[in-house]
Amino acid sequence: MINRKYKPDFNQLLKVLRREKPDRPVLFEYFTNGPLNEYLAGHKAADPDDLEEVISITIEAFTNAGYDYVTIPARFYNALKFTTATHDQKSTVSQNEGFMITDRATFNAYQWPDPGKGDFDLFNRAASQLCEGMKFIAPGPGGVLENVIDLVGFERLCYMLYEDEQLVQDIFDAVGSRLLRFYEIVSSLEHVGALIVNDDWGFKTQTMLDPDSMHCYLFPWHKKIVEAIHLNGKPAILHSCGNLESVMDFLIDELRYDAKHSWEDTICPVEKGWQRWGDRIAILGGIDMDFLVRSTPVGIHQRAVNLLRLTGSKGYALGSGNSIPAFVPTENYLAMISAI
Repeated sequence: MINRKYKPDFNQLLKVLRREKPDRPVLFEYFTNGPLNEYLAGHKAADPDDLEEVISITIEAFTNAGYDYVTIPARFYNALKFTTATHDQKSTVSQNEGFMITDRATFNAYQWPDPGKGDFDLFNRAASQLCEGMKFIAPGPGGVLENVIDLVGFERLCYMLYEDEQLVQDIFDAVGSRLLRFYEIVSSLEHVGALIVNDDWGFKTQTMLDPDSMHCYLFPWHKKIVEAIHLNGKPAILHSCGNLESVMDFLIDELRYDAKHSWEDTICPVEKGWQRWGDRIAILGGIDMDFLVRSTPVGIHQRAVNLLRLTGSKGYALGSGNSIPAFVPTENYLAMISAI
């Protein structure tokens, strides 16, 4: 267990998201793992299957670690789950398995979820546990492209782009419209301060789909989602892995995301990303996952300190390049956040 040295203040993160300089360094993390949350909270969950108790532990963990917000992953408010055949309960999955839609008939037969039926009052019930000054940040239940690939399969989607463009359009519209409704609802909630639109668009060398296809099928839904979030006065954070070089200007200037999260040294080190785009979009996290796992606590701490010195925290919040899964050594994570 650790104890923070300053009071929570979500306005400090808001300054970062507005590309301003906060009054002090700020932490940002997409999510942290259960055992780490129990360590940070100083006790275990009495019932790990009780989702509201897990949320309570998560709130304590984020509070003690020094965050100004708490992330509630979408699995805790199962408002919108796109059912696939074999993806559940797997730590890794192939992008070519678990598909449910192969043609027009299977598209028509698919049981689409209703985003309006989620237990969104969860935020109100959990808000009483937040320290004064804190807010929730809510990610979505997967992204538009991620869910389309889960439903169709990546390889099959590539063929479908040439064989049945109308079906591709209809699938993207079916997924995108439901995610849009999800973000309309969640961004309107009082205790939610910002939204994460989590949708992996690329891999090491390029985007998953060619830019023309992304502009045709994917980006119109992201534009609507960001507009809906902004309409409720909240910032929109893009969490997207992969090489987005070919679409970075578009996501900044046209989609108008407030912040970009997920950075990888082999694609674009966060230091370079902040120097290149930090005057146009907030840069979050970036301590590379491989570095965070395999480097020493001393090396991790020094890189984090150097990042804070480079950026002056203007439009930058410190955190990992992706998230803190269970394989990240606790001492390495603590070395990173102690830099603030």
